[in-house]
Amino acid sequence: MAKELCFITVIGKDKKGIVARISNALFEANINIEDVDMKVMEGYFVMSMFVDVAESKLNMDEIKERMGRIEREMNLKIQVQHEEIFKTMHRV
Repeated sequence: MAKELCFITVIGKDKKGIVARISNALFEANINIEDVDMKVMEGYFVMSMFVDVAESKLNMDEIKERMGRIEREMNLKIQVQHEEIFKTMHRV
C-alpha cells in the first residue's frame, strides 16, 4: 500500500506525557510515525513528525479531532496537515 503522509507539529510548555499521549493516539488509530524531531527550548516542547495515515481507520477530520482533544486537555498547539498541503504551503 502506498504511503499517505501527514505533517504534525506540537508546541507547548514542556510537561510529562506529551509524547506518550500523542503517540498512543496515533497507535490507536493505526497511524505509523515515519519521522520525528523534538526538543525542549527554554521550557517549551517542540515536536514535528511525519506520519503515515494510509492504513488509519480514521479520516483526516477525525485525526484532527483526536489531536484537538489532546491539544485542549494538555494546553498545546497541535497542527495536522496532509503532506500535499504542507508541500504547497512551503514551496519556494
